[in-house]
Amino acid sequence: MPVTTAALQSSLCFSPHNPSSSSSSSSIPSNFQTSNTTTHLAAKPQSILQKHPLYTPTHTKLSLQFKEKILCLEIMGVDAGKALSQNPNLHSATLDSIQAIITFLQSKGIQEKDLAKIFGMCPHILTSNIKTELIPVFNFLSDYLQVPEHNFRKVINKCPRLLASSVSDQLKPALFYLQRLGFKDLHALAYHDSVLLVSSVEKTLIPKLNFLVGLGIPRDEAVGLVLRCPALLTFSIENNYKPKYEYFSVDMGLKLEDLKEFPQYFAFSLEKRIKPRHMEVVQSGVHVPLPLMLKSTDEEFRELLKQFGGG
Repeated sequence: MPVTTAALQSSLCFSPHNPSSSSSSSSIPSNFQTSNTTTHLAAKPQSILQKHPLYTPTHTKLSLQFKEKILCLEIMGVDAGKALSQNPNLHSATLDSIQAIITFLQSKGIQEKDLAKIFGMCPHILTSNIKTELIPVFNFLSDYLQVPEHNFRKVINKCPRLLASSVSDQLKPALFYLQRLGFKDLHALAYHDSVLLVSSVEKTLIPKLNFLVGLGIPRDEAVGLVLRCPALLTFSIENNYKPKYEYFSVDMGLKLEDLKEFPQYFAFSLEKRIKPRHMEVVQSGVHVPLPLMLKSTDEEFRELLKQFGGG
């Protein structure tokens, strides 16, 4: 007998809000009967099910379990095709194992509305090992970053990749490296700069610091810059640093001292902010300090041009 979408949504995707009903909703009874009310509520999801490509006659060879898994992902708001492509292990994962992951995350404060973003960004989480992969992440947040349990959701939503990162191979090495550089504010690392924790020390953090040093900035000063502006460790060398520094030094004719005073320069769009603003300044024949030129709103920028004699 076909399983209704309403049953899939309540029994296969999400754990119940009432813990006492968990055992009754962990699986779909074989003699599941649809009441008039349930049929009415399930009408809209059923149309999604019937229109899904995997449910058309051309895909009749796909098992019901696989189709249910696809629907479960779609109900959560996850692009099933993309998730299966990025995480081939999902093909063989059972609905029970997926629900176990969801139930565990909910026990840590993650809400149903968060799952689309979390699994959409990191579909590998859907086939994680709870004991050896997920629990260690939450222990790391608690023990090393001093994140209280009621704030787990905030930290994970800020950086879902934390859940897909190895504590021993990724999170601890990154934290220890950042602390050696001088990052002392654990609160900032947990709630604002957590992307640094999921960045490879050897492939990302060190090369970006070395690039700044390669520009001629003494290492201790380069370290000071990334401490002031942690985002410097997240920018692409090829797509950000190199083209922006070339424009900075060649077209704008600025010196390293200007960069050291305002390292946030690299955070602005070259095509949408830096070039247009610089060209207007040049055309106006005035000098506007770099921070004011880039940080001001459009209205403030017009006023600056007038203030500095351009109009």
